[in-house]
Amino acid sequence: MRSLRGFIRSRTRTAAFLLLAVAVVALLFAPHLSRDASAQNGEYSFEAPKVVLDGVPFSVEAEGPDGAAELVVSGEEYEASFSGGAATFEEVVVSGSGEVSMSLVSGGEEVSGGETRSIPGWLSILPPVIAIGIALLTRQVVPALFLGIWVGAALSYGVSFGGLWSGLLDVLGVYVLEALSPPDGDTGHASIIVFTLMIGGMVGIISRNGGTKGVVNRIIGYASTPRRGQVTTGALGVAIFFDDYANSLVVGNTMRPIADRLRISREKLAYIVDSTAAPVATIALITTWIGFQVGLIGDAVGGIEGFGEAAYSVFLNSIPYSFYPILAVIFVFAVAISGRDFGPMHAAEERARTEGKVFRDGASIDPEAASDETRHKEGVPERAYNAVIPIAVLIGGAMAGLYATGSGDNLRDIIGSADSFSALVWASLLSVIVAAALSVGQRILTLGETMDAWYSGLRSMLFVLIILVLAWSLSGVTDVLRTGDFLVSALGASLAPGLLPAIIFIVAAATAFSTGTSWGTMGILIPLTVPLAWAIMGANGLANPDGYYLMYAAVASVLAGAVWGDHCSPISDTTIISSMASGCDHIDHVRTQIPYALFVGGVAILLALLPVGFGVPWWIALPVSIAVSVGGLFIIGKKVSEPTYDIPVERESAKEPMTSA
Repeated sequence: MRSLRGFIRSRTRTAAFLLLAVAVVALLFAPHLSRDASAQNGEYSFEAPKVVLDGVPFSVEAEGPDGAAELVVSGEEYEASFSGGAATFEEVVVSGSGEVSMSLVSGGEEVSGGETRSIPGWLSILPPVIAIGIALLTRQVVPALFLGIWVGAALSYGVSFGGLWSGLLDVLGVYVLEALSPPDGDTGHASIIVFTLMIGGMVGIISRNGGTKGVVNRIIGYASTPRRGQVTTGALGVAIFFDDYANSLVVGNTMRPIADRLRISREKLAYIVDSTAAPVATIALITTWIGFQVGLIGDAVGGIEGFGEAAYSVFLNSIPYSFYPILAVIFVFAVAISGRDFGPMHAAEERARTEGKVFRDGASIDPEAASDETRHKEGVPERAYNAVIPIAVLIGGAMAGLYATGSGDNLRDIIGSADSFSALVWASLLSVIVAAALSVGQRILTLGETMDAWYSGLRSMLFVLIILVLAWSLSGVTDVLRTGDFLVSALGASLAPGLLPAIIFIVAAATAFSTGTSWGTMGILIPLTVPLAWAIMGANGLANPDGYYLMYAAVASVLAGAVWGDHCSPISDTTIISSMASGCDHIDHVRTQIPYALFVGGVAILLALLPVGFGVPWWIALPVSIAVSVGGLFIIGKKVSEPTYDIPVERESAKEPMTSA
């Protein structure tokens, strides 16, 4: 047994070192991997896109001396004026497929040139569709993501056999490296990796020193039934409102052993964790999302003449129209309190209650989380404060870091403008130090045992990091293929005044589901929908304070739709983190959660967004949609059986078993 454990440990360390090596290579060489298609001549230059879509407008950034110039694309001329050494050629359109030549002309002479490749727009959605479809069919997310990246990378070279080979090499050589170290120098992904690893390490320590078991003993006093356990999980999810990553990791890891003891399925735990993460973060008044959201809104409304409302005011006024996030959180508690479920979730809950299996036979779950080293050490005191204090340091440190890195006249402005990634990394480091100090200081663990526990918790996160990096890589592919632009172009012409909020929600949801990123979807759609909404309002006599509700609803629909897609997509990082932190098979989490999200999203569209679009006040639409969603649960949901407590939880039934962290 020891030799087997040593073998597994050595293989895991090798994997960790390989991941670290790839990260180092990315840091050293990623800047040289930029596929700049521009050609320079003198002082002028521009960067031709790698790929453009047939009939879908795009823009080209150029640099050069101040003055007028033309961009010639397939014989068509587009004019722009250089100011401050830069110019943007807007609404450039290419018709047909194949190689496209581009040239920058000034004073009648070509001063710079380049080439791009045009492909049919529908091809741009193939990579996410393939990844999502394969993941749902095979329940294997890593091969599905890899295949989606490969197809997208190949399409960037055009439809050819040579493109398949070049695309295969680019999966690691370009997209994975750029996911680890983006060419623009953004450290957000690296921060998430470090934060996730440190959270895993902290959880490993507090599990080994008996702190987690102590918390379980305390909470189980209230969470003595599956119903109370679910309500407690939802309450913790709402309490940790300031960041979706911190929410999922803390709540999932903390409540997993309690949920196991109460025979709550891992699928239900992952659903509650996921549904109180991004939905809460997007509507809470003080979160790490606010700076990004308000920044996008500010840029969009700043260019609108006649609309003088401040960006933060627009955001605050849009919250009552964020029907899906509000309904999603309320629905969590309705499910928990009523004891009713439907669809695959009901089957999962019945399995957990009557058979004692918190996950299905053959579930694919990271085996490292099942290591004996993550269980509390035999004979140690089960003191809850050894877990509560590090978690409190994590939460308090994050809030303090947000305050320290932000600026503004009030707390909301300060946290909204803060460097959330740095704050989370600092807080996770402090939580690990405190957890280690408590363990060694009380002589519960030796320094060596503490380091082993930290490493055991850290390596339990390697699988989620692999999936995260692949998900980011697929997002990079969709950026290159302009998937978001195609979806907006294909669906944008359908917008009408009364249907505006509902259609924007659907477009945002489809974009986020296909790309796996809510922030990316917001970044794509907010600059488009805000001026579009204002134009529609003006054309229909609503460009006045009495008609501002349509602007608020349009903004809220982008944010809420992005959350829906990000909440449900199997390639979303928040969905991945929720399933992994809860110890749930990732595809099982997606399959059981989607029916709930579709139900709540359908109610939000039919009974809230559509009525609001036609002038019904939000304070009427929201209570009605809440009543219907809760009432619908009682109609289509079925009671879950009471647990059979004399049946032990059968972790042995999974191919890759997992014990409570």
